[in-house]
This record gives sequence, C-alpha cells and structure tokens, in this order.
Amino acid sequence: MNVTISKEEYDRLLEAAQTLADLQAYDRTMAALDSGEEELIPAETANRILNGESPLAVFREWRGYNQSSLAKASGVNRVQIADIEAGRSSGSVATLKKLADALQVSIDDLVA
Repeated sequence: MNVTISKEEYDRLLEAAQTLADLQAYDRTMAALDSGEEELIPAETANRILNGESPLAVFREWRGYNQSSLAKASGVNRVQIADIEAGRSSGSVATLKKLADALQVSIDDLVA
C-alpha cells in the first residue's frame, strides 16, 4: 500500500518528529539529574573546552585541583599531566583512565 502526502505535510511531520526527539532527550536528562545520575557542567567550563582549551586543564581547574594535587589524587606524574595539558602528549588509555577517575568524568570528556 502506497500513500502520498504533500511536501508541506512531510515537512510538518518531520519537524514534529524532531521536536518529539528533543523533548524525549530533555526528559531523559531531567530524570537523570533528578536521580543524581548526571552532573551538569557549567556553561563557562563547557565553553572553555569548545574554545580549544585542554579538557584536562579545564576539568582539573573546575574540580579545584592544581597539577600537583591531581597528580597525587590520580597517581599520574605531574609532568605527564603538564604534557597532556600542553598537547605535547596524548597520554595512554591507562593514564587517561586514572585522570578521569580522579576528576569524576569519563575518558571521553578528556579527549578533545
């Protein structure tokens, strides 16, 4: 069975589907926040990363660490942290995991 609809009707249905998807994403986010599963990142923090700053440096500062205190909390050498923040090194998966755990973020959050 074939059904033909006008371009205008198709566009209206497509827009309605996109709006529904946005509302569902919003509802999922709000439910996660209400349950304590999700933490909001301040816009200033997100914007710094979007503007090209090192995610590791931004998250480190957001959590209130300096390089030395993050090194102690994560077990990662301070020089490694400095090298990752400066872009001289990308860090191994194991190193990024330790840093992410200490900062309470995902590894994906640290990879720009």
